[in-house]
Amino acid sequence: MKRLAIYLMCGRETPELAEAAVQGGADLIELGFPFSDPLADGPVVRAAAERALAEGMRTRECLDCLVSTRALVDVPLVPMTYSSLLEAYGWQRFEADARAAGADSLIVADLPADAHEELLRVQLVAPTSTDERIRLAAERTEGWLYLVTVAGTTGARDELSPALAGLVERTRAITDVPLQAGFGISTPEQARAAAELADGIVVGSAALLAAGGGPEALRGYVASLRSALDAAVAV
Repeated sequence: MKRLAIYLMCGRETPELAEAAVQGGADLIELGFPFSDPLADGPVVRAAAERALAEGMRTRECLDCLVSTRALVDVPLVPMTYSSLLEAYGWQRFEADARAAGADSLIVADLPADAHEELLRVQLVAPTSTDERIRLAAERTEGWLYLVTVAGTTGARDELSPALAGLVERTRAITDVPLQAGFGISTPEQARAAAELADGIVVGSAALLAAGGGPEALRGYVASLRSALDAAVAV
């Protein structure tokens, strides 16, 4: 089965939204810890981060959100944030507190694979990554590799990045770690096309937009992605 990861920003409604996403077929939930200058994020995620910060979602509150989400779902939960937040909070302290709150791993979007080796996390690679960088990331990743499909920020695109196929081919020649593709995947058609190449997908901006309509809207949107992924397996 192809894996479906859904990204949500930490907030008061997030535990209920995560539960709806899992009911719709999500296999993993990424929980965004908002940051004031998210370099990798496009306008939708940036706006969600701004709203979260405005309602008081700081690191401690996000960890509480993680606890509440863990109480409602049994799929892996993976906080995603930036290195400045960990620098301010404390690297080891953050990892310990996040895992105690229910995290299964971490994603630090701007942290290179060769930095803070002691911090177990999901590593990211991109079309611009060298084979050497891909090999290092594969050796140090926890569980799976996050394939960034484009050289740019998050956000929906009109079509799946043509760079994904080459990135998957290069990465599979180096490692047998599971590969999940993200950035720019928003429609069921794109989800199916990406899943025919990789082992799963990550959907962020489009999921946040669907979540704006409430749990039922998000559940329906995730279910449409789940159906597309299952169709990719059936072919």
